[in-house]
Amino acid sequence: MDQVPDQLKDTALIRFFGLTKIPLLWFIKPTVQKMTDEVCEIKVPLNRRTKNHLNSMYFGVLCAAADCAGGLTAMKHIRKSGKPIALSFKDFHAEFLKRAEGDTIFTNTQGKEIEKFVQEVAASGERMNMPVEVIATVPSKEGDEPVAKFTLTLSLKLKG
Repeated sequence: MDQVPDQLKDTALIRFFGLTKIPLLWFIKPTVQKMTDEVCEIKVPLNRRTKNHLNSMYFGVLCAAADCAGGLTAMKHIRKSGKPIALSFKDFHAEFLKRAEGDTIFTNTQGKEIEKFVQEVAASGERMNMPVEVIATVPSKEGDEPVAKFTLTLSLKLKG
């Protein structure tokens, strides 16, 4: 398994999680483009499954993928901590700026902050909340210009 690229392992992890826990994630077929300690990039293709009647990405898919980008970052740091920490999102704010008319990349750049947050939760044992930012872009149409911005409140608590 060491010869399998991390990007492929992370994609398999999120798709298996989708298949077993959140079927919508499996259905939209997210792919991990980049996963480091600092950055998580998730790509969702614009296709029959993900587009609306205007041939742009359906807003529900945009929201699910934003959840995926923020959630995968937290899941990886929780796993690395070795602590039994429950993950959920307390609230969700979306700002749709333009239609996503192509494959869309969802980027979270708060990996280090989330890692520190996981350590704080593990040490305190209390439920704690942290805002997580995710930016959606369509590089083939809009370059680096955001088509949507999301703020999700990550809520973590040590189990038990």
